[in-house]
Amino acid sequence: MGFIEELRMQRWDDHRYYHHNRINQFLHLASSICFIVSYVWIFLDPVMAVLFGWVVAMLLRQIGHFFFEPKTYDKVNSASHAYKESVKVGYNLFRKLVLLSLWAGASIALYVEPSLFGLFDAADQARGFMYNLSLLWLALAIGALLFRTIHLFFIMGVQSGLVWFCKILTDPFHDVMIYYKSPYFILKGEMYDHMNDWYDKSLLARQA
Repeated sequence: MGFIEELRMQRWDDHRYYHHNRINQFLHLASSICFIVSYVWIFLDPVMAVLFGWVVAMLLRQIGHFFFEPKTYDKVNSASHAYKESVKVGYNLFRKLVLLSLWAGASIALYVEPSLFGLFDAADQARGFMYNLSLLWLALAIGALLFRTIHLFFIMGVQSGLVWFCKILTDPFHDVMIYYKSPYFILKGEMYDHMNDWYDKSLLARQA
C-alpha cells in the first residue's frame, strides 16, 4: 500500500469508526475551523494561537468523542467499542485521557511553581504565566505528536507512522471538507451517520 492510499485508509477508518454522531461531526467541524485559525494565528501571535488551539479547538474535539460518540456495539462496521479502541492508530480514549491529564497537570504545576522546578528561569518568569503556559502546551503538543509517530514506527512501520503524522496535521482541512454538512443533518433531526455517502468503499473491500 502506497503512502497516499494508506492515508486515505487511515482517514476512512477514523471516520467510520469514531464519527457516527452528527453532533460529534459538528464539533469536529468547529474544532477544525479553530485549528486552521490557530495555524494562521501562530505567525501573528504564537502565544494566543497555542492557547486558542488547546483550550478551544482541542476541547471541542474531545467533547465530541467523550460525550456524544456512541460506545455501544457498532452494527455498521460489525465492531465492538473495545475492538475499535484496540485498533485505533492514533490516540484512543484512554491515551487521550492520559494526554489531557498531562495538559491539566502541567498547567496546575506551572501555576503552583512558576519556575516549574527550574525549567523556567527568572527572565522567563518575567514574561508572565500565560506566555510560559503557551510554551509548555506547545511542547506537550509537539511531544505527543512525535511520541506516537515514533511509537508507530515500531509497531506498524515507518510509513504508517509518517502517514499518521501527516493525517493529524491535515485533519482540520479534511474534516471541514467532510463535515461541513453536519449542521444541516442535525437540523433535519438525523443524529447518526450511516457511513454510506462520502468515501470510496473499495478501501473497505481491500481491508477485508
